[in-house]
Amino acid sequence: MVAATLLAASAGAGAEDRHAGYYYPPPQTTEIYSARVTPLPESDRARRLGFVTGLTKVMLGANYAPAYAIFAKGEEAEKMIIVGLRDGEFNTIYRARAVLAMLTAVARLTPFFRDNVDIEQATFLDLLRLLGFQQVTVSDGAGFAHQIAIE
Repeated sequence: MVAATLLAASAGAGAEDRHAGYYYPPPQTTEIYSARVTPLPESDRARRLGFVTGLTKVMLGANYAPAYAIFAKGEEAEKMIIVGLRDGEFNTIYRARAVLAMLTAVARLTPFFRDNVDIEQATFLDLLRLLGFQQVTVSDGAGFAHQIAIE
């Protein structure tokens, strides 16, 4: 069984995170997720940016305004950031995890996910690992942020 360890964010946790304070507040909580997969050899910066661009295109093509923005940052686009766009949403760790669970359900419908993992066991975080992402931060864009290191 994969263990995720929840750690209290230390006062200096945002110090090495140059995106904290710009895209989201310093994370109040952090977690380490041990993925069930390894990155695919062909997963590079271009693939991660393409993935995020594809997700954004789908969200913007819906008949309603997106609830959150997804983007990749870092020198190699290895950090995914998900920021809520509406007040009062994504403002607890439980809502952050709910967003990730919803993204897991959507990912399980894609041929890429089905072809590369055991969809009964894998999560959205495993998909991110396949693509070479190393971190995901979920924030309400106001006062809450939860950060997950993907190993």
